[in-house]
Amino acid sequence: MPTQSNKRYLEDLNEGDHFVSASHTLDEEQIIHYAKQFDPQIFHTDPVLAKQTFFEGLAASGWHTAAVTMRLLVDSLPIAGGLVGAGCEIHWPQATRATDVLRVESEIISITPSKTKKDRGVVLLESLTKNQAGQIVQRMMAKVVVQRKNIEL
Repeated sequence: MPTQSNKRYLEDLNEGDHFVSASHTLDEEQIIHYAKQFDPQIFHTDPVLAKQTFFEGLAASGWHTAAVTMRLLVDSLPIAGGLVGAGCEIHWPQATRATDVLRVESEIISITPSKTKKDRGVVLLESLTKNQAGQIVQRMMAKVVVQRKNIEL
């Protein structure tokens, strides 16, 4: 988990930097609990009825996968000022299932210092959420606002 002493500013980052998170194991109870509260569709809430759907079984909501991804990113990306999003694109190429063990592999694609706000820049970050078999269950391209070090304004 990032600590205050290892937080990175815009100048500390480089295109191609990689970050790998710890893992999180899903189970049926988590999937159903999340879905009942935030995405109450039968393929997320009822293991029996889910077998008759597009997913052919219980599947985690994509938003649940995104929430787990966010937690893993917060714990693994040592960005000064936190992970402040400025937009993203998310794809779910396959369902996340109960018993999946998720981890996130991230890479900095580009770094763009702001021309108008000298205290920050934007990092384009690709994050792949993978299950225990290495299959991608979520691909996210996110713009993250990152602080610069002690810039005089």
